[in-house]
Amino acid sequence: MSVFLFIMLGILVLLLGYGVTLYNNLVALKHRVAQAWSNIEVLLKQRHEELPKLVATCQEYMQYEQETLEQVIRARNRVSSAADQGDLAALGEAETALRQGLGNLFALAENYPDLKANESFRHLQSRISDLENGIADRRELYNDAVNQNNIRIEQFPDVIIANFFKFGPKELLDFSDEETADVNIKGLFQSQ
Repeated sequence: MSVFLFIMLGILVLLLGYGVTLYNNLVALKHRVAQAWSNIEVLLKQRHEELPKLVATCQEYMQYEQETLEQVIRARNRVSSAADQGDLAALGEAETALRQGLGNLFALAENYPDLKANESFRHLQSRISDLENGIADRRELYNDAVNQNNIRIEQFPDVIIANFFKFGPKELLDFSDEETADVNIKGLFQSQ
């Protein structure tokens, strides 16, 4: 009888250890998602600080492109607001609008040789392009972490621990299909 009790106690300890391991893995995934989001926020804030400098530089040369410049600023503010609120759907829409606005701005800059030659403009354009690439890379890492989290909380036996401790799914950071569309440069030049 004591052997049976000893075996049952051993099985219980193993099950408890397995449950603790599952819990710790879910906690690690949750924090990986949070860290990935934090990395995106850092780049968004850096870009948020650079965009007014770019617009100010462009305003000196692009007197007839106020709508494009205002579009960039409005989109910048929408991105900041959505990021502060943690609203990933709104952030995706605002990011799409901002990227389109920047694409339009950089395409229109081709009409202004003095602007293109301006050292400050070239530096800001390069800096913002680098930040855009960084955001795209971080977005991929974030979505990978979210995907791993969402898969794990639905898999058996993790789903038991996830439901008991209220680990929930996270939202992917998606940008609309418009972001991947080509900028209509010919249309931009005809609008002048």
